[in-house]
Amino acid sequence: MCGIAGWVSYDSDLTTRHDVLNAMTATMACRGPDDSGVWVRPHAGLGHRRLAVIDLVGGRQPMEVRTPGGTISLVYTGEVYNFTELRAELEGKGHHFRTASDTEVVLLGYLEWGESLPEHLNGMFAFAIWDERENKLVMVRDRLGVKPLYYYPTPDGVLFGSEPKAILANPLARPAVDTAGLRELIGFTMAPGWALWKDMREVEAATVVTVDARGIRTRTYWSLEAREHTDDLATTLTRVGALMTDIVHRQLVADVPQCVLLSGGLDSSVVTGLAAARLAARGERLRTFSVDFANREETFRADANWDSPDTPYIRDVVDLVGSDHRFVTLSPDELTDPELRRAVITARDMPVGFGETDTSLYLLFKAIRAESTVALSGESSDEVFGGYRWFHDPEAVKAETFPWLAFQSPMSHGRSAPFRPEVRGALDLDTYVPDQYATAVAAVGHLAGDDEHERRMRTIGNLHLTRFVRMLLDRKDRVSMAVGLEVRVPFCDHRLVEYVYNAPWSLKSFDGREKSLLRHATAHVVPESVRGRRKSPYPSTQDPGYGAALQQQAKEVLADDGHPVFTLIDRAWLTEAVGRDVTMPSGDRRGLERVLDFYHWFDLYRPEIILD
Repeated sequence: MCGIAGWVSYDSDLTTRHDVLNAMTATMACRGPDDSGVWVRPHAGLGHRRLAVIDLVGGRQPMEVRTPGGTISLVYTGEVYNFTELRAELEGKGHHFRTASDTEVVLLGYLEWGESLPEHLNGMFAFAIWDERENKLVMVRDRLGVKPLYYYPTPDGVLFGSEPKAILANPLARPAVDTAGLRELIGFTMAPGWALWKDMREVEAATVVTVDARGIRTRTYWSLEAREHTDDLATTLTRVGALMTDIVHRQLVADVPQCVLLSGGLDSSVVTGLAAARLAARGERLRTFSVDFANREETFRADANWDSPDTPYIRDVVDLVGSDHRFVTLSPDELTDPELRRAVITARDMPVGFGETDTSLYLLFKAIRAESTVALSGESSDEVFGGYRWFHDPEAVKAETFPWLAFQSPMSHGRSAPFRPEVRGALDLDTYVPDQYATAVAAVGHLAGDDEHERRMRTIGNLHLTRFVRMLLDRKDRVSMAVGLEVRVPFCDHRLVEYVYNAPWSLKSFDGREKSLLRHATAHVVPESVRGRRKSPYPSTQDPGYGAALQQQAKEVLADDGHPVFTLIDRAWLTEAVGRDVTMPSGDRRGLERVLDFYHWFDLYRPEIILD
């Protein structure tokens, strides 16, 4: 896993701009602490920071191959899980390898298949290739968008990077955010291509972006398609079980220490059970990690989202599989450290406002990185198998908006409350969100024989796999890579996604529960307590000291009269929020998180705000 950056300029000589390319690449040091490299030619420069996972010696980048027509150079981040099979196929076609890395498989795969290369790859990846034969740049992102990649058009070419900070390090990039950028940040519709920063774009999932002297072109190489599912229940369960086993086995390939993120929920427990069995067959013991909050188990209070604490279920899984487990327990003082908030904002390049959901992940990943370089996660199972509670809430299902906005969730209520009235007016979320929803729904394909309910559930599934999952994958990648940890996501294997997407809803919920197919197909690797557990979200601290600390920090923001955060934030709202009892409504707590994020974001990035 790595960080990549680059610059293409058809009217300049970039061999004189090593300093800028080095600066762009250096912003990615956290993503690649093991090595660094820059490759420059007159019209193209590529930068790479490496986290060594496979072929620790031979996988250095940028990597190039010379042809009679010119040099082809690659910068690549991610993992291709079928690289062994592809290597054998390429060797059969006459290609010769100098390393044992998957990077070289991607490079020689491009030499063989050109821009159709990504159709051959199974994995999570983002890469850029400068093809000197045609003086063109080819940027590619994996099917589900697990690995990030951004680009910024310039008058004579393009800038690109794994993260916006790499692009913003180039003086050609204007660090500005306009109304459109803010509208999506607050709206949570996960619009395709959105990147917050004005004129910057995200390379969309399953997309090839080609840049040459004629301009920029895009091509989608994969999409979710409605296909008839002909397997009966027994066959479907067998197929899901076989896919899950194969996927986890493939993703346990690395030349560095590995572990699994274990939450005590069904998804991570399945990955843990399958991984433990695989490693046991190799004579190895699996390591697992969990996050917890101080005294949460003893003081836990059930509410609309959480029925029970995670710890008892985690212990059951550990007892079953025999993993070497570690709890990372966090206190309110750790979680409310302003420097931690600034580290997370820097990791994500934006003020998300999700509070300890992000900061606790950062601390968990930091603790894991001291012992492991690669972690497997249960992320994205809810999107694939229909696990969120709103999939099963009749009101959310029939609501004419994105389900995650119709259900009681951190994204659903009061999103724009902390902002000044004129800012809320400029955002006009009441128009923006329905427009985005209509666009998203119109893109969903259906089968002719689907009834109304099946069409509705397919639409909801599609919205999660094409939009909602992007937020979670981006968070997991950016926060983990900020501490140099590679997190793999088995549930994003496109073979599993395609198969389960087309299973009818009656199969996905055949036992009247969420994630019925996963629950039964993998029952043999998880304890009975986890099989019967209701979906529980990522844990959140219930300690009143956390809310009190937020209020105190917000008071300090109020005291900073001339701070630019007040170009957006409503001082009256903030004054009222800090004066409430510490058992403030959840909406106020989320609002305070957002205010504090914006406050530090302004300090860190000095953005120019452009309101229409």
